[in-house]
Amino acid sequence: MPVTGLTRFRTVLERTLEAWLVFLIVAMTTVVVLAAIWRKAGASFVWYDEVGSIMLAWITYYGAALAALKRGHIGFDGILLAMPYRWRIGAAAIAEIVVFAFFIVLAWTGWQVLQVLQGMRLISLPWVPIQITQSVIPVGAILFIICEALSLPEYWHRLREKISADEAELAEHLEAQETLRP
Repeated sequence: MPVTGLTRFRTVLERTLEAWLVFLIVAMTTVVVLAAIWRKAGASFVWYDEVGSIMLAWITYYGAALAALKRGHIGFDGILLAMPYRWRIGAAAIAEIVVFAFFIVLAWTGWQVLQVLQGMRLISLPWVPIQITQSVIPVGAILFIICEALSLPEYWHRLREKISADEAELAEHLEAQETLRP
């Protein structure tokens, strides 16, 4: 695949999401371990439950966007690829429209939620606005839309050529191994 501005953008977005998710997972793991140690010592963190659930939600939303970029969500391409060409393309188009529509509604609703939450703060950490913690809803939805759109060209190519996601992943893995050989 030729390297274009869009390909570079996709790569930068992928690496950024991966780095952000690694940071969130390490931070959450650290919080959980420290909270368990402190709780065992009889001095638990007041904010642990609230912050832990927020971090898990952030990992979920940003992880979903990364999975969309890599087309890593659960799919049934065996059924899709068994269909005649026109049916396959039509079914895939309808599925993509539904996905985009859902995430557009989620982004809009998430924005509305942020407006309602204006001025509210976390119970356990009153200096943290709830709008920051819940911003993941519209931001995650918009990221999902961008990632889904960036993965469309490759997805449509695979559909036209009748290549399953498993076959594409295997070919990519084998190609990566070939480049590592001396």
